[in-house]
Amino acid sequence: MTTTTISPSPNFDGGTPPVKQSLFTGASPKLTFVMGIVSGVAAVSLIGFILAAVYGLPSNNRGANQSTGSGAPIASPTAPVPNQPPGPPAKVTITLKSDDHIRGEAKALITLVEYSDLECPFCKRFHPAMQQLMQEYAGKVKWVYRHFPLSFHANAQKEAEATECAGKLGGNDKFWAYTDKIFERTTSNGTGFALDALVPLAKELGLPEAKFKSCLDSGEFTAHVQTDIQEGTAFGVSGTPATFVNGQLVEGAVPYAQLKQIVESLLK
Repeated sequence: MTTTTISPSPNFDGGTPPVKQSLFTGASPKLTFVMGIVSGVAAVSLIGFILAAVYGLPSNNRGANQSTGSGAPIASPTAPVPNQPPGPPAKVTITLKSDDHIRGEAKALITLVEYSDLECPFCKRFHPAMQQLMQEYAGKVKWVYRHFPLSFHANAQKEAEATECAGKLGGNDKFWAYTDKIFERTTSNGTGFALDALVPLAKELGLPEAKFKSCLDSGEFTAHVQTDIQEGTAFGVSGTPATFVNGQLVEGAVPYAQLKQIVESLLK
């Protein structure tokens, strides 16, 4: 047998509740009788008012419902529609920048602008879905990667700067190769890819080790990453991954099937 313990209300100290006293305690029998009648009349009037408000019954201050020729009530033009589901978020216009990192054909009709965090476990899960999308819809979609390192992911900011250093020294292809490797190897949640492994990774990918270290240590791309964050916030990004598909925000690591469905609907 399971015993359930109910915690006391925070507004109750666990002692004996006070005994409620009648308002008419100590009054004469005649006064008590009169006050009882007054209270009863007031209660009946209140119930009638509530019924009129809830069920549309006519009252002295409200006429009967107007109706159309069929007898249906005419709704007020300002009355809210009950149970109306919220509409999709408004599209935003995102202008591509000269320093954006683009994967795929620049002239592709569908543009996916992803705001991501290299230490976000959901971004790590979403990254392969985006890679698959690029393969299946080659020439039809392009992927723009922007940074949105979250403050509670300790290594994410510096890792984002490292990808920019890779892009500076090796071009767009090295930016994407460096980004892919971090997502492959990080265990996520803040410090999943060690900061002291950033330079060795650059060397592994054929980038000049000394120049990469100098770029990373100087903080050359700190402001660039912060600008991405500020712009993303202005577009309504509050978490990662956040992907704008032709300006329409898709939040979270949606499954590949859902991502594909979105693209297919746009291609039609």
